[in-house]
Amino acid sequence: MGLLSRALAEGVCDKLTLAGYHGDEPQLDRVLARPIELRGQRHLSLVWRYKTRDITKNLPLDEALAMLPGLLGPAGFRNAHLHTPGQEVQLAFSKKGKGSVRIGKARADQGAQGAADADAAQGATGAATAQSAAHNREKHRYLELSRPFLRELGVTDAQGRLVPAMSRKWKQINKFVEVLAGALAASPLADAREVNVVDFGSGKGYLTFAVHDWLRHTRGIDARVTGVELRQDLVALCGGVIERLGLEGMAYEQGDVRDYHPAALNVMIALHACDIATDYAIHLGLRAGAEIILCSPCCHKQVRPQLLSPHPLRPILQHGIHLGQEAEMLTDGLRALLLDAAGYDTQVFEFISLEHTNKNKMILAVKRARPRDNSEVLAQIREIKAFYGIREQALESLLIADGRLAA
Repeated sequence: MGLLSRALAEGVCDKLTLAGYHGDEPQLDRVLARPIELRGQRHLSLVWRYKTRDITKNLPLDEALAMLPGLLGPAGFRNAHLHTPGQEVQLAFSKKGKGSVRIGKARADQGAQGAADADAAQGATGAATAQSAAHNREKHRYLELSRPFLRELGVTDAQGRLVPAMSRKWKQINKFVEVLAGALAASPLADAREVNVVDFGSGKGYLTFAVHDWLRHTRGIDARVTGVELRQDLVALCGGVIERLGLEGMAYEQGDVRDYHPAALNVMIALHACDIATDYAIHLGLRAGAEIILCSPCCHKQVRPQLLSPHPLRPILQHGIHLGQEAEMLTDGLRALLLDAAGYDTQVFEFISLEHTNKNKMILAVKRARPRDNSEVLAQIREIKAFYGIREQALESLLIADGRLAA
């Protein structure tokens, strides 16, 4: 465990696998471990992989390191594989309990030579450069390709290998989970053990299933994730996946964001909701008091025909493509300001590179712990509308209609 402790301390541990189980749990196959960070503290995420289910425990490093030796030995796991960016270290136990360590091509009985090998490994581990560690972090994935839902949705094949045509989708999935992870850490949900998520316009469910899997499997949170989709064929498809995998805390429903009323809602997701459907989704999240609102808007139609071309922008906005880009910027800018006025810290940013999707803008709103004066933001909204001649914006109208905003 000394080598594992050093690798974790230096930030160069990729993963640890315990295999060759000979204990008294017949369905247990292996234990997978990898370092993660929860609420600003380093943990080890341990997955007990059984033939029909997985059990995940996220333990503080000290607690995990104290527990791992008890899992090893002739009556437990006889093999351990530690992976770092530069090497693989293998520990094996015989039936009589004799241990051996293998580092690269070297192999020696556990004992004096094993200690020497461990010292050599420490030097090799310590020699990993900051650049290598940074590169390793860049390769970090929030989900494993072996997760069953990826196979069911066609992201991976029967052997758990990424389908080449789905490489962009795989990158998008991981990027979205990364954004959600950061939002959770910065929100009032940082220490929550129960989270209710509703994903509107969830389609085939790539991100919906990913959110459910990451929250429950990786984070160990009692998550309730609901996908809401208009198209019945996709509702049936995803419902079949949920049933086949026996997923707890997940549901798929047919519905429209304009009249859907969730029982509970902490995280509201609406990706690629067309035109003012995004406004309805944001409004629903606000009414429900969601701590996190995540939107990826598209089809900005409402504001464009209202736009004036004020001087000195008239020569630029005479080009249709520029007018369309201006309408998009104004629509999402006003949405962000309205969320700010409603008590949320809001960001608008590029979700993922244009090479992966042309619908790459994300609006992320995280509820503030304390309210603050919104008069300055409301004044900014009035000035922008007056400058461009905008008479109506859907989210603002919805907030005025239910009394959340003064007319």
